[in-house]
Amino acid sequence: MPTRRRLIALAAACVFAPGVIVQRAQAQAQGWPNRIVRMILPFPPGGGADMIGRLVGGRLAEIWGQQVVIENRGGAGGNIASEATARSAPDGYTLFLAGDFLSTNVFLYPKLTYDPVADFAAVSLVVQFPTVIVVPNASPARDLSEFIAHAKAKGGTLTYASPGHGTSPHLAAELFKRVAGIEMTHVPYRGAGPALQDVIPGRVDSFFNNIAPTVALMKEGQIRGIAVTSAKRSPAMPDLPTIAESGFPDFVVPGWYAFFVPAKTPAEIIRKMHADTATVLAEPAIRNRLEQNGLFVASSTPEEMGAYHKAEMKKWGPLIEQAGIRFRE
Repeated sequence: MPTRRRLIALAAACVFAPGVIVQRAQAQAQGWPNRIVRMILPFPPGGGADMIGRLVGGRLAEIWGQQVVIENRGGAGGNIASEATARSAPDGYTLFLAGDFLSTNVFLYPKLTYDPVADFAAVSLVVQFPTVIVVPNASPARDLSEFIAHAKAKGGTLTYASPGHGTSPHLAAELFKRVAGIEMTHVPYRGAGPALQDVIPGRVDSFFNNIAPTVALMKEGQIRGIAVTSAKRSPAMPDLPTIAESGFPDFVVPGWYAFFVPAKTPAEIIRKMHADTATVLAEPAIRNRLEQNGLFVASSTPEEMGAYHKAEMKKWGPLIEQAGIRFRE
């Protein structure tokens, strides 16, 4: 049986436990990071997310004095990476480069193994980007009007690749089909890298994707750009028109990538992650490299990113329902 002294000690521990927990969290944040940080990327190597994660992650590793290990978890439109992050310990050693799928998959898939809001904490917006329509050099389409005419002539058999079900390029393509009055057959891939291997030789007729991994190939003449979905032209490809200026003025569909961590990660660690990310994104060398790949650098506070994430959910939910886009598990 516990003695009176033991009972008093236990009572005191209960009273002061919250303060002890706070002190431990602060101490943990002050010593962070003291080991390897894992960065989960939602697509395979060779795509836009991979380039962004390795570029920014490499610079963060220099600032933190700890290695940032890239873990590519492609598949299921970002769901595999999202689930892996949600199930990770909230200790500051898992950083997730999430895409806009975090705001849309809840409307696309009949069930998810994670909550897109409750299971994550926002750190910072990293970039926004246009989806670009590209075609093989053998394609007869040289601008958007010719692309639409070619799609209509093919009677729905024209194929278009995307980096995966439910990704922003896929959604942009599905919405474009509706506003342009055309039909195309979707061919999803597990990321941009595998898709480009089939686009270049013409095994698929077109590709809707984040512009980053296609810029070099367009400049080298290996594929042909048709148009971008952003409100303004990409700084990396200023001669490539927007869909809005090519006959569809209301069609503006940008994508984004942002850093998230598992929910309940200590606020002090999130603040440091945010401050260091903002520092990296402000560096001319990093900014120029991202812009050269057609991306718009767009950092934010954790609070701003959290609000943006929820606003994106409110925007995309009704649009996805109206378009009738939904996937089977």
